[in-house]
Amino acid sequence: MKTESGPIMPEVKMHLALPASPVTATVVETTRCTLGTGRGGAAKSSGVVRHISFDITGTPLAGAFRPGQSFGVIPPGVDAKGSPHKLRLYSLASPTRGEDGRGNVVATTVKRLLDEEWETHKLFTGVCSNYLCDLKPGDTVLLTGPSGKRFVLPKDPGDHDYVFFATGTGIAPFRGMVMDVLESGAASKVVLVMGSAYASDLIYHEQFEGLAAAHKNFTYLPTISRHVGPAADRTLYVQDRLSTHRDLLGPILTSERGLVYVCGIAGMEMGILRGMHASLSPEAFAQYLRADPEFQDPKTWERKLLNRKVNPTRRVFLEVY
Repeated sequence: MKTESGPIMPEVKMHLALPASPVTATVVETTRCTLGTGRGGAAKSSGVVRHISFDITGTPLAGAFRPGQSFGVIPPGVDAKGSPHKLRLYSLASPTRGEDGRGNVVATTVKRLLDEEWETHKLFTGVCSNYLCDLKPGDTVLLTGPSGKRFVLPKDPGDHDYVFFATGTGIAPFRGMVMDVLESGAASKVVLVMGSAYASDLIYHEQFEGLAAAHKNFTYLPTISRHVGPAADRTLYVQDRLSTHRDLLGPILTSERGLVYVCGIAGMEMGILRGMHASLSPEAFAQYLRADPEFQDPKTWERKLLNRKVNPTRRVFLEVY
């Protein structure tokens, strides 16, 4: 089902566990989820990304999440001012059924953060991401949520076709969404474009390859921007798939069923919107984005203009950070 302005969205549960009264969850699994591990001759990933699962049985959060929502994690300890650390939000990486099929185990995708402070040259470690990556099965953690109601699948997912664009840990919500659509038996066409700097940094790569092999209506397009070896001269970003796979993506994007979801690094959405402008007719493009007359040239678009002078319609879902 859809309205003139976009698909009908579902009612979702929100804020069942607040920061003042978080629930206690238990870690049940923590595994590396990038393609490269540095073992057995495989290329080593440039970052550490972990798939971490939590048991929330018996809490208000059990069975309450939909892919595209987030949960909050409250790390222990205090900040530099002596105040308790504030919660950080992490995207759900599980389908609606959860990792266990009953909604009692949920997962997220966490990249360990290591950086250097600009002025002091001191090593900076992300407070919550490193806390989560250090956890082991059996450890407990404080969670809140669910959060978010916009970046979810429509009420009737089978009424639509999807193009998902992801970079980095922005893949998390699409893992759950892809599984939800495919497991429903819907005939929806689903295309996942996953962008990564190196092939070794691809997240959930083998799982998506398996899903693509098992479901004819699902296409997985890993997209590498920094090739090494014989293909080192190739540079490919997620928006480039709009031209390299025009025959695949064009029919979805020009159909009334087509929806576009974008999740990942802030700024990626501009390249995708510009790519859609270049690959679609003005009539088809207007279904996804409407610009004021003085901003018809995509070269003039800036992120600060989104939702002011350049307005994505309700057929575009953006979650960038």
